[in-house]
Order: sequence, then C-alpha cells, then structure tokens
Amino acid sequence: MTFTTRPTLQGTFGMVSSTHWLASQAAMGILERGGNAFDAAVTAGFVLHVVEPHLNGPGGEVPAIVATAEDPAPKVLCGQGPAPAGATIAHFRSLGMDLIPGSGPLAAAVPGAVDAWLLLLRDHGTLPLAEVLEPAIGYAGAGHPLVARVGDTVAAVRSLFEEHWPTSAELWLRGGRPPAAGELFANPAYARTLTGLVDAARAAGADREAQIEAARRAWREGFVAEAIDRFSRRPFQDSSGRPHAGLVTGADLAAYAASWEEPVTLDWNGYSVAKTGFWGQGPVLLQTLSVLEALDDPAVYDPSTAAGIHAQAEALKLAFADREAWYGDVDVPAKALLSREYARERAALVGDRASTDLRPGRPDGADPRLPAQIRRGADRHEDRLDPTTGEPTVKADGVPRGDTCHVDVVDRWGNMISATPSGGWLQSSPTIPDLGFPLGSRLQMFWLEEGLASSLAPGRRPRTTLSPTMVHRDGVPVMACGTPGGDQQDQWQLLFLLRHLAGGRSLQEAIDAPMWHTASLPASFYPRGVEPGVLIVEDRLDADVLATLRAAGHEVRLSDPWSLGRLCAVTRDPRTGVVAAGANPRGMQGYACGR
Repeated sequence: MTFTTRPTLQGTFGMVSSTHWLASQAAMGILERGGNAFDAAVTAGFVLHVVEPHLNGPGGEVPAIVATAEDPAPKVLCGQGPAPAGATIAHFRSLGMDLIPGSGPLAAAVPGAVDAWLLLLRDHGTLPLAEVLEPAIGYAGAGHPLVARVGDTVAAVRSLFEEHWPTSAELWLRGGRPPAAGELFANPAYARTLTGLVDAARAAGADREAQIEAARRAWREGFVAEAIDRFSRRPFQDSSGRPHAGLVTGADLAAYAASWEEPVTLDWNGYSVAKTGFWGQGPVLLQTLSVLEALDDPAVYDPSTAAGIHAQAEALKLAFADREAWYGDVDVPAKALLSREYARERAALVGDRASTDLRPGRPDGADPRLPAQIRRGADRHEDRLDPTTGEPTVKADGVPRGDTCHVDVVDRWGNMISATPSGGWLQSSPTIPDLGFPLGSRLQMFWLEEGLASSLAPGRRPRTTLSPTMVHRDGVPVMACGTPGGDQQDQWQLLFLLRHLAGGRSLQEAIDAPMWHTASLPASFYPRGVEPGVLIVEDRLDADVLATLRAAGHEVRLSDPWSLGRLCAVTRDPRTGVVAAGANPRGMQGYACGR
C-alpha cells in the first residue's frame, strides 16, 4: 500500500475540502443540518475570511464553478470585481507610475467576494442567511486560535502598520505586538459587519430570497458601501513608497453585481474540464492539456519522470505566453486558442531543450501584443518584493509567502462546487476600522499601456490568477478541485489531474506526490518579473530526474520537500453515489472532512 499523509476520505453523505480545518468543519456542520453543498460553501467562504485573513478577506474576490443536481452542466460564478470608474491609465500616469502598486488603496478593485457568496446562496442555497453566517460571526466575535502564519505575516509588515497604516496596527498589533500562534483572536468590527448584514436581512421579512437581497443592498448601497467610500478617500502609503488615496467609491459598489456565466471547457482523456473564461488564467490549464495530447506520447503525462516534467513545463510556458498576449476581459480568440489545430502548432515547439524565450502564438493568424516591459526583457523576479505585494505567492527559493484559499464541497444529492476566494488579505491595504477588513489589490494585474488584452480600463475585470476547476464525465460532475498559488495554481492542478485522471492515483496520493512549477513566465503580481528557464521543485524528486532536467537546460531550483501546492479536491461517483475527498498536508492547515 502506498503511504499517504492522510487517507482519501470516502462516504455517501457529503464531503468538504478546504485550506483551513475550521472552514471545512463549519461547512460540514451545515451539511449535517440539512443544508446543501452551496449553503456549506458559503459558510466556509465567510469562515475563511476570519481564519485565513492573511490569505483572503471580504474586500477581495471569489470565482467559483458550480453544478447542481437538477442541472449538472457547469456554471461559473464570477465574484471578480472590476476596476472602479476612476481607474484610468491616465490617472496612474499622472501620479508618475509605470506599474500599478501591489498594495494600498490605489490598487483596489471593486470588492466582489461577498456579493458573489450571497448570490450563490440566493440562487442555489436552501438555508437562511443568519444560519450560514453563524459560524463566521461566532469566530469573529468570540475569537478563534490563529494559525502561526497570521502572526508571521503581521510581523513582516509591522513597521508599515506602525508608521503608515495605524488602523491596521490597531487591529493586528494589540499590546504592541503581532498575535502569537494559537492565540485566541477576535475581530469585533467584522463580527458587527456580518451581524449588520443579518439584521438587514431580517428586516426584510420572512422570505429567504428577499432577506438575501436586503443583505446585498446593505453591502453594495448601505452601511458597508458608505464606510468604504469614506475610507477610500484617505491617502495611505502603498508599494510605490508614496501615499495615495483609493479610487473605489460607493457608486462603484452600487454599480457592481456578481454574475453567472458559461465556463470554458475542454474534452480531454474522456473527461470535460471546466474553467472560468479568459478574463482569468484558467484556460492555461486547458491549453496545456491540449498541447500534451497533441504530443501523442503517453510518457508526457507522468509528472515524476524527466520526460514528463520537461514536456509539461514546456507546454506550460507556451500556454502562459499566450496568457500574456491574449487573455483579458476583452474579445479573446478563444475558439482558436483551444482548437486541436492550434495545439498541434504549439506542440511542434516543444523540443528536447528547455526554452528560455516567451513564445506567444498567432491564433487565427493574428499577431500577438506583449507589454513593453516584457518586450524589452523584464528583470528577473528575485526575492525583492515587500511583504505587502503580490498574491503573495512564492519566493525565489520556492517557499510560499502566503497564498489564497480554496474550498470544494459535494453533497449526497450530487451538487458540487469549486471556489477560490482570495484578495483583501490583511497586508494588502489598511484596515477599514468600521468594517474590520481591508480592500484588495487585484488592480496590480493590469498593465498601464493601451492596446493590450489586460490593459487597465474602468469596468474591466483584472486578469486574475484565481482558477477553480470542475471535471465532468458523460455530462455529470465527478470532481471539483483547486489550489492557492497565484501563477502556480494551474501548474499544480495540472500535475494533480495528470496523476489522478491519467495515472489512476487516489486523490490523496496525487496531492501528496512531489510538486514542481516553472517560473519561466511573466509574473502576474507587482513588480511583474520573470525567471527564464527556472524550474522550482520539491527536493523529494529523484536525483537522477533532476540531473536529466538540468542537462536539458532547465535551471532547477530546489524547494523544501513539502512546500509547493495546497490542493483540495472532492469527487462523486455518479454510478454508486460514493463521495470522496483529499486535502493538502503542506502547511499543516488544510483539511477534508465528510462521511
């Protein structure tokens, strides 16, 4: 029997897998009360705001993919807020900026997460708002034991909080020190915010949908929007080194609403893999799978051999080059990018040697357009980011700075969801004292250059890295999965899918196996660097494999043995009704539960 860090859970009632054990168990509690997978996911989402505040928050965003028992076709829930009305290239240029800062009020998109969770609850949930928010209100009001990484994150930005962000210092430096690991920590202001949403809901009467709509109005047009509008006008220092006021206004919140849309899908190896649209990086996974299939060699599907790693890394580089040239909240040549003909074209570029070039393709014969910073050769992305910037993803040595969050849920009826909440982390922007949370910093993913697929424009969604996944077989959902990790999200998911769907390994075996990723792509986060030819690997990989990769021209950089990836996954066998789950052991935080 292959050893795994924990079992692959199996049952028939329901399964939850998330990046924090409290979120998983709170969601499972909702299933036990008779709620469905969507009630449970909403509960987990709000608990994650409280227990992983260094990785996500109410001021951030959440994309999700759902399938219901009544309609098993996948649908995308878009909780990615757009650029506010005042966010123009001219405005940032007038401030002397070539890049959007990676932190501070100026980098904030319109918050999308809370409205998206409430839309999900309204359309597909069954329980009242008060019941699904009860765990989050309890943890925020009465406190919960903090994971060590929260205190570590606060310590890393302590001087910024003390000198420039006093509202964050008031919340996170009580007694003049960062919170200790395991310390019982409460956020009364956020508890009051959630309670305010529940009060608004109850005032709307007994109808469940009317209650949820009232809470959405309180968020988008009521006390929450008013507090954000007031606070956003105050200047605070950001990663540019200068103070600037934000651009998000109450009018921006009122104009935004989360939405439903169709996914982008690929038929592969007998499965249909669903991702968000090209406004996010999700189709990178689909393009990579398509190129590997076009190589027509079973050896390229094994992420543990030199041949497999080389082919997968080179295919990923090609897909990420296309991401840089073509992806964005614009008219994208989607059909061409995912066509078999284009995949064969791109597969012909996979040679025996590691490429260090950025090679976007020409779908439909169109010429790619890359940002000037990349055309002239961006600086190598060394470990020189300040702790407030980025997703914060992975340092140059491969060790995660933090990440994002993820939750997957499946219930006994066959409802399934994959969601990746992120943004609005405690170090992204000053805390809004009336609300108990900061805004996000997702605008940093735009370029301040006209004519690009990801050029900044008011009302346009930033090309997010958040990338949930759902897999169908014969028209029925069989798996939901995802991981934090910024530019690495679809890379780590690729390895997991290849191991599980093509290699036949169990969920936990596929999650526990050694991970790696390429850094040979333009980073999505400030200051947008690149590391040509760099391959970061957990040092559990076989030494002979590493030697072969180096001989092929890869600059192999060893990371700690259990440092890359934070995969979550749930499955359901539609023939038997058996549900299963696995969760990542790295970081000793993620957990699956179910029965």
